[in-house]
Amino acid sequence: MEKLMLLPVFAQVLLTSVVMILMGRRRIKAAKSKEINMSAFRTMDLTGANEQVIATSRNFDNQFQMPMLYIFSVLFCLQLGLADLTFLVMSTVFVALRYWHTIVHIGSNNVRLRFRVFLLGCLVLWLIWIRLLVLAFI
Repeated sequence: MEKLMLLPVFAQVLLTSVVMILMGRRRIKAAKSKEINMSAFRTMDLTGANEQVIATSRNFDNQFQMPMLYIFSVLFCLQLGLADLTFLVMSTVFVALRYWHTIVHIGSNNVRLRFRVFLLGCLVLWLIWIRLLVLAFI
């Protein structure tokens, strides 16, 4: 079960990598078309950049927020020997929601849908941490 717990983590790392590549491509395209000056990236002042560049940049930043709490939960779960099917399913659901959130964020950017998916991801992450706390100390 321990090795299986790493699969959703690898999927999250893949998502972060894909968003990073897409962000780079969109930034280069915007810079080449003179839509944004390369010096803007020194301070990350993306004023004037198109919505795709901004959304992808923000989504990349998002990959280092809640997903980091998720990855720490997996590390604790593995270290404490608590890996089981429930944690695996919860992990898979969390990462699937992160994919969905990313698709919405850098695609249609439907804020209402994106927020709902974000809240679902938060709920799953909270449940992971609550379960981890209960199993570790009770």
